[in-house]
Amino acid sequence: MSVTAEFLVFAALKALLAVVVLLTIVAYTVLAERKICAAIQGRIGPNRAGPFGVWQPLADAVKAFLKEDFVPAHVRKVYFWLAPALTMAPALLTVAVIPFGSQLGAQRMVLADLDVGILYTFGIVSLGVYGLVLAGYAARSKYPFVGGSGPARR
Repeated sequence: MSVTAEFLVFAALKALLAVVVLLTIVAYTVLAERKICAAIQGRIGPNRAGPFGVWQPLADAVKAFLKEDFVPAHVRKVYFWLAPALTMAPALLTVAVIPFGSQLGAQRMVLADLDVGILYTFGIVSLGVYGLVLAGYAARSKYPFVGGSGPARR
């Protein structure tokens, strides 16, 4: 395998690993939130899937993939599908500059070794707002669009 192909395969594997780790952390953080909210409200909470509900994130993922896709007739369909992706992509892209693992010689284990990592993070995080505005625009109504645009100014 050539050096370029090896680099691309390794970079793809690192990106895939980062996405899997991030989605797993999010899934179990949501589980913890649901359990804590249930305890505060005096409910049982998610405990049916596996011991102590630890398989609940897997059940939620299966449910999400098997749900029916429903698109209202009055929306702008392309923007209706693009808005969630445009909101989720910046959240996943911020992981690229977070170092993980130990430092190996002169090479750090990061997806993108940037000297301006904090500026990259601020810039990418600020792009997530445009997905909300696009979701409001896709609804073909002025109220969600104004709500997604931010606070009203006087």
